[in-house]
Amino acid sequence: MPQRFAQLSDPHLSSLENVRLRDLLNKRALGYLSWRHKRRFEHRPEVLEALQRDLENLELDQLLVTGDLTHIGLPHEFEQARDWLRGMGDSHHIALVPGNHDACVATPWCDTFAQWQDYMASDHAHTDHAINDGENTKHYPSLRVRGSIAFIGLSTACPTPPLMATGTLGEQQLSRLPELLQRARGDGLFRVVYLHHCPVAGREKWRKRLTDAPQIQALLQEHGAELVLHGHGHRAHYSELETKHGNLPVIAVPSASALGLHGRDIAITTAMRLSAATRAGKCASTSGAMTRHREGLSRKKAGLCKSTGATCSLSAGCSLRTRLRIQVGVTDISRFVPAIGSGRERLFACFPDTRIRKGAPARILDPVTCMKHWFNC
Repeated sequence: MPQRFAQLSDPHLSSLENVRLRDLLNKRALGYLSWRHKRRFEHRPEVLEALQRDLENLELDQLLVTGDLTHIGLPHEFEQARDWLRGMGDSHHIALVPGNHDACVATPWCDTFAQWQDYMASDHAHTDHAINDGENTKHYPSLRVRGSIAFIGLSTACPTPPLMATGTLGEQQLSRLPELLQRARGDGLFRVVYLHHCPVAGREKWRKRLTDAPQIQALLQEHGAELVLHGHGHRAHYSELETKHGNLPVIAVPSASALGLHGRDIAITTAMRLSAATRAGKCASTSGAMTRHREGLSRKKAGLCKSTGATCSLSAGCSLRTRLRIQVGVTDISRFVPAIGSGRERLFACFPDTRIRKGAPARILDPVTCMKHWFNC
């Protein structure tokens, strides 16, 4: 029976209304100013709710949330995110890794990440790699097995200096990851690695990079995986890593609440269906590269979403031959920011109280234009 899972990332779902001045006497002050003058108009709860309604109809085995649920990592933001997670579903069906905004500055575990603990945890049967560090349990790498899929979560979240948005895995996660990858491969599982920052070296700007991307990239190339999912950059992107076991797809999605102002990528989730048929012997790894072709634009009736699909096939170097179908849902944002006149009118007319680039023209991208690089890159 096919299995289904999905990813959403960077929802930035919290509000900073009525934040206290004493909470902003550090790096958070810059994050608050960014939210006040820009981000609160780009990251809209209406868009996130539209994607949620779309996901509710998919009967997922697992939903992966790849970080940045908050803006500046305040305790009350963690509470808002906790309530949102509970509204989405129970922790058995939702797996979470934090992002750099969630770890804006160093904060007590009990006031912040402890509220998401159930959603970050591994299956009880796979917690032998966790270690205790005082009150803080190191959850990562996490491992959840759902049917024939092993979901391996990595945390790149760590406090950074002002103007920096880097992430770091650290030696402990890097040292434990090979064992998990090897064990899952030995069990014939489809290995999905998910994290916040991009694991491909040189892909992100220097101040937004994963500091140990060369190390994680080398580990993935040595031990292999079948799929890597990440967020952070707020843009849709597809790339591949050459590994000893075939080509490894690396997929990024934009923010799940993005309105798409000023030409940014609009909100997207990836919904995936995995079907596996057992074959005698090993699969040929020569067909390990993911192939993609356009199926055309299909309009979904659920919620406010439209979706477009790409069919992807890959052969894992194990006793299972797998076919991975990827559907990319694109939110129709026209309800929230209507196109004004010829499109050269000012965005200021949409939000009278906005102070974002008053002189910038509104740019509304249709789903076909927004997603064309998925099929033509």
